Amino acid sequence: MLSIHKFTFNPFQENTYVIHDEDGIAAIIDPGCFTHAERTELENFIQENRLEPKLLLNTHCHIDHVLGNAWVKRKWNLQLGLHKNEVPVLKSVEVYAPNYGFQGYESSEGDYFIEEGQEIAIGKEKLKVLFVPGHAPGHVVFYHKESGQCIGGDTLFRASIGRTDLPGGNHHLLLTKIKSELFSLPDETVIYSGHGPETTVGFERIHNPFVGERASY
Repeated sequence: MLSIHKFTFNPFQENTYVIHDEDGIAAIIDPGCFTHAERTELENFIQENRLEPKLLLNTHCHIDHVLGNAWVKRKWNLQLGLHKNEVPVLKSVEVYAPNYGFQGYESSEGDYFIEEGQEIAIGKEKLKVLFVPGHAPGHVVFYHKESGQCIGGDTLFRASIGRTDLPGGNHHLLLTKIKSELFSLPDETVIYSGHGPETTVGFERIHNPFVGERASY
């Protein structure tokens, strides 16, 4: 059984996820924790639930999703996995972080690459990697078939989609990949988004104003 816990961190209100199997083997996905209080909240949850972090993963590498990368790597001695197309995106954060008020941002580097179709083991559970670029050039999504749950990053939100006006964004590509990758999943699949509440494939397939059946685009 895969359990998912959401934290909302930093001024961008980014969703950080800790997921784990029944034995407490855990992955930290998109750590947006930057302040001492945010880091303490994440650390306390892991300690109180006796979890053992084994993986650090990025769906993509915009600033709000990577603020805690370096700290998490050091705290739990983890290696960072990301798609190869996100390397320049991650590298650029150290250049513009001060402009967003994140003085003291500590840069990090990826340690290995995640590939489309790959299965990532978290203890007894496995996540399938789906490639859904458009919001970012190397954006990936993590799908757990057995529980019908998906860590979607900034691809699909409740009644919305990820923005595509940032460097490397591609609006048409994002719409196409949401339809081909995410909408190929069962309707009851829960999408845990990078911002805001979770949603389901079935709801978005009908109601999403950008990619649903009633879309005006």
